[in-house]
Amino acid sequence: MEFVTLNNGLQMPKLGYGVYQVTKEECERCVRDALDVGYRLIDTAQAYFNEAEVGKAIRESGIPRDEIFVTSKVWISNYGYEKTKASVEHSLKLMGLDYLDLMLLHQPFADYYGAYRALEDLQAEGKLRSIGVSNFYPRVIADLAAFARVVPQVNQVEVNPFHQQVEAQQVMEQRKVQIEAWAPFGEGRNGMFEQPVLKQIAAKHGKSVAQVILRFLMQRNVVALAKSTHKERMAENFNIFDFTLDQGYMDAIAALDNKQSLFFDHASVQAVDLFVSFSKAVGDKLV
Repeated sequence: MEFVTLNNGLQMPKLGYGVYQVTKEECERCVRDALDVGYRLIDTAQAYFNEAEVGKAIRESGIPRDEIFVTSKVWISNYGYEKTKASVEHSLKLMGLDYLDLMLLHQPFADYYGAYRALEDLQAEGKLRSIGVSNFYPRVIADLAAFARVVPQVNQVEVNPFHQQVEAQQVMEQRKVQIEAWAPFGEGRNGMFEQPVLKQIAAKHGKSVAQVILRFLMQRNVVALAKSTHKERMAENFNIFDFTLDQGYMDAIAALDNKQSLFFDHASVQAVDLFVSFSKAVGDKLV
């Protein structure tokens, strides 16, 4: 495993297992499988509705707690200082954990300043080892880094070969914020697994397209979250530390960047409208 060192000195695995859209029925088994394969970064969120199952798998894994880096995220409807503090306490209770290694604000909308102040205080109390944000685009990450007491340790955003976030990563690196990728495979959209350049590079190395994508991100110093509900695929995705891509291959993949999200642009007005409805739907289900 390779690691990055966050701006607070904490080491974070560069490759993790994410449980977005993993059902409550499958989640505990999937996290156990991921830990058995070797993953030590596990990523969940309040809005995934599987924090309890993640926590149970971690507690019963037999792996020392300090060897597993656990991340969750606060949903928009829990923003605001008091609501955020209460929601983090609830997440810890659901997971049966004394602390989280990283807690993120899930989206860059609503009262994220009040929510972030709550994370800062919870970090000072030792309940959160690291804090950060998710889906914060360059202007808002610069704003938060400039005016918050604690510079975010992590910003988790969409990063994949068709949307590489090069300029955004530069903004983060200037402020010592670690970039982390969700959807590194873009959920297979736009024919990613059939892309000729990626297939050619994969064949050259005797690897899968998914492994090449993850290796590309590792070499760009991007923490990446790979998701699968199949243990053999988890193991395949994890098996990326025995090869490297030379500069020619790195450049060839870099040339695939369309600089457009495969999902939605968080900086757009349309995204605000979309997340108003998302937040209501999710918030109605949160305890």
